[in-house]
Amino acid sequence: MSTSPLPRRRLGINGPEITTVGFGAWAAGGGGWSFAWGPQDDADSIAAIRRAVAQGVSWIDTAAVYGLGHSEEVVGRAIADIPAGERPLVFTKCGLRWDEKDPMGIAVRDSSPARVRQECEASLRRLGVEAIDLYQFHWPDQIGTPLADSWGTMARLQDEGKLRFIGVSNYDVQLLEACEKLRHVQSLQPPFSIVRRDVAAAEIPWCRSHGTGVIVYSPMQSGLLTDGFTAGRVAAMAPDDWRRRGPHFQEPNLGRNLALRDALVPIATRRGVSVASVAVAWTLAWPGVTGAIVGARSPKQVDGWIAAAGLRLEPHDLAEIASAIERTGAGSGPLRPA
Repeated sequence: MSTSPLPRRRLGINGPEITTVGFGAWAAGGGGWSFAWGPQDDADSIAAIRRAVAQGVSWIDTAAVYGLGHSEEVVGRAIADIPAGERPLVFTKCGLRWDEKDPMGIAVRDSSPARVRQECEASLRRLGVEAIDLYQFHWPDQIGTPLADSWGTMARLQDEGKLRFIGVSNYDVQLLEACEKLRHVQSLQPPFSIVRRDVAAAEIPWCRSHGTGVIVYSPMQSGLLTDGFTAGRVAAMAPDDWRRRGPHFQEPNLGRNLALRDALVPIATRRGVSVASVAVAWTLAWPGVTGAIVGARSPKQVDGWIAAAGLRLEPHDLAEIASAIERTGAGSGPLRPA
């Protein structure tokens, strides 16, 4: 158990207070689909989720498409036996339509009203909950659905009590503005890490000025910014691990990213934490960021990053990281919070 409560921040205007780190259940979807992390044992996933909750983590982030429904089922099993008063909040996502006959095919970004309702009911069933604490569009629609229809459906589901809060993931400022005119956007879930910094220029400031929470994903850049990651691990990844084809895992980006990771070691050593914790804490240092989604495939991995929740990087730490970014040439976007 955690020796002291994890820090919390409010998720947007009138939203719930959540811990600064949340459990990411992407890998819990297992293998055999287009953006899998390779095979994953369900028992390990459940143990990792319960370890995070025992450490004080107050929320879990998943999505219907993770494992084509399997991640939500695993999350549902993990929380089923937790007493209601101790149960974490559950955030999930919709808007990706897959083909059951072609699990390795790329899902279509479909935010049509019928699809949203269908996914909502399926997620409620898989998770075993009466209402979803935060429901998010996973990606912007690509089939021509008017935003008023898609976001309007989310608003109606919220009014019906099936969704407590509604948000979006991977939306830009233009789409955020359009949604906000119809119903308040409770949260944005963007990619954000020391390597992938672009949303710090526009989306995060927009959210801060509009009372929209920000929960960032891949703060450890999908494992790159962890203590033990090596170039050799990429070649050893499972054939269906999406990272094998990810641009950040290919040269010359891989070498630059690992050089930046190595530059975090002195900071981690000084602070008595893991490199992964420094990487996560960096995202939490930006004004407007509410929390970071951090994945784990085992309880041991949870223990490796839990310290990030309470780690406050000092100005000289942030300056040292900014200098390392410039020196290595890794990634893109602003170098440090103002």
